[in-house]
Amino acid sequence: MGGMATGRPPSVARLIRAADLGGAYDHTAGVAVAREVIAGERARLARGSATRPLEALAAELADRLEGFASAGLVPVVNASGVILHTNLGRAPWSTAAIRAAAEAASGYSLLELDRATGRRGPRFRQAEDHLVALTGADDALVVNNNAAAVALAAGIAGRRAGVAVARGELVEIGGGVRIPEVIARAGLRLVEVGTTNRTRLTDYQEVLADGRARLVLRVHASNFRMEGFVERPEAAELAELTHRHGAPLVDDLGSGALLDTARFGLAHEPMPRESVAAGIDLVCFSGDKLLGGPQAGLIAGRRELVAKLRRDPLARAMRADKATLAALAATLGAYRAGRAVEELPVWRMIAESEVSVRARAEAVLAGLPEPLPGGAVARLAETRATVGGGSLPGETLPSWAVALRGVSAERLATALRAGEPAILGRIERDALLLDLRTVTDEEAAALPDALTAALWEIGTGPDPRRRR
Repeated sequence: MGGMATGRPPSVARLIRAADLGGAYDHTAGVAVAREVIAGERARLARGSATRPLEALAAELADRLEGFASAGLVPVVNASGVILHTNLGRAPWSTAAIRAAAEAASGYSLLELDRATGRRGPRFRQAEDHLVALTGADDALVVNNNAAAVALAAGIAGRRAGVAVARGELVEIGGGVRIPEVIARAGLRLVEVGTTNRTRLTDYQEVLADGRARLVLRVHASNFRMEGFVERPEAAELAELTHRHGAPLVDDLGSGALLDTARFGLAHEPMPRESVAAGIDLVCFSGDKLLGGPQAGLIAGRRELVAKLRRDPLARAMRADKATLAALAATLGAYRAGRAVEELPVWRMIAESEVSVRARAEAVLAGLPEPLPGGAVARLAETRATVGGGSLPGETLPSWAVALRGVSAERLATALRAGEPAILGRIERDALLLDLRTVTDEEAAALPDALTAALWEIGTGPDPRRRR
């Protein structure tokens, strides 16, 4: 390839010849991207920029075509101290879940084929069978997220039926979605009961007795905490009341812990098994929060109601794909095997000792050069990590971080996010903290070099060690 800057972009044909794509890419795709590259170059020239050589434009064309085949998502080292970080994809998967999803995606599987008869059979049920065993429910159903699970479960009341929800439970979940909106989009009518802070059994009794409500939805306040002069009926007594009036009771647990969080020094998070034991008809919770698996909505409950949900046409629109089902089955299998803490990253991070976290932070600190570029100062800092992801509001875990001062925390945070690897910390009191509770040993080994490079970038320019 060769060519001098001409003052205007090359033709499409000339650019494709220079890129020497051969048979690696479809010609139509190459032409479409070549036009995009040329349009971008024209825009640069209109802004007064110098013409780039033909070789640079050809390289951009090849890079763009190659980039289309990549995943696109940028991996990040989560040093924020938030274990279930919604903006970072919540729960990282276990090795077994990753392997199961890859195997399911890489070939054919008996997803809906009966092995004995060779005919169509029930959709892959291993994840649902695990849920039955782990929750004590009669049956279970997996859909694509918990909002879908709640909408589907509440829909058993029938079109335009009244759904009773306590006013203190009309919460907003992630992405600005609110429970009243979920109910409305499911074609149901919201019936508010009680007050913001106090809802009694008699409040439900009134709307069930006069027929205004044909279903009761209980919503766990998973991302905020209400304290003081508050009251809420116990699950068992509410279940008894609803059943007396022939109405089902649905429990939206949000996160839904399959392990008792109190074991790890945290407040007790409501568990699906407890809801089922209390007589609640359908329990809904997430797959990618405290459960520690892929995004999914899990419904466990009475056999006849779950069967009704499975037949609902909306269940097909909401169903999970084969890779999700495989990853979820592997995740739930870890619980049944009694190895959730050992195998699931979420529970490993929650259960890890403060001593172990501190040792990792000390190793990162020891790997940093002295002095640091730009006059930055790094120190070990005792801090608190959070569970996050709409789970255990206000609850924290003891943690250790590397704290950076002496430079702009905002600029350093920006440089770290733009680096390789991308790193997300948090800013406290004008210091950038890299919390090591949410960082693996392998990731921690890369932090010193990445942090040093970012300090060079915001201080005196690129790290001279990387120019060699």
